Amino acid sequence: MLDAQLYFLSDQYYIDFPDDKLMQNKDMIDGIRRSRPCFLAFPDSKNPLIYWLVPISSRYEKYQKIAQSKIEKYGRCNTIRFGTVLGRNAAFLIQNMCPVTEFYLTAYIDKNKVPIRLDDRIVEDVTKNAREVLAIARRGAKVIFPDVFKLYQELEKAL
Repeated sequence: MLDAQLYFLSDQYYIDFPDDKLMQNKDMIDGIRRSRPCFLAFPDSKNPLIYWLVPISSRYEKYQKIAQSKIEKYGRCNTIRFGTVLGRNAAFLIQNMCPVTEFYLTAYIDKNKVPIRLDDRIVEDVTKNAREVLAIARRGAKVIFPDVFKLYQELEKAL
């Protein structure tokens, strides 16, 4: 699996690992099913067969307001990060991340069959903050919406 690539999560993941806090897989737009959300994937630090997916949202302004509110309240916000994807502003929703194996992933490719890649600086920022948020969550803070540690254990059992 390539680093810094964008992915879609298969419907089978939602069947195998039901969690109502996971971001839903597909939206209907003009009567057509669209694969959404798109995710940034990075490898787990302990198990190389497990990856962490961070959903990417085009609702930049909405998440800017939420992040600003968290900064005013806590002095920082590392659960939502910002960058560009395909030339557009986007929010990386670390607060909604989840673990996955390669089996459940489909690469986001362009019309020339080339995988979409992100700027390394964005990937580094999101990955660094996601690892910090995971460490905070391991200490018991509820900073990630899905039950990621339960999902992680189930994935490990399935390997």
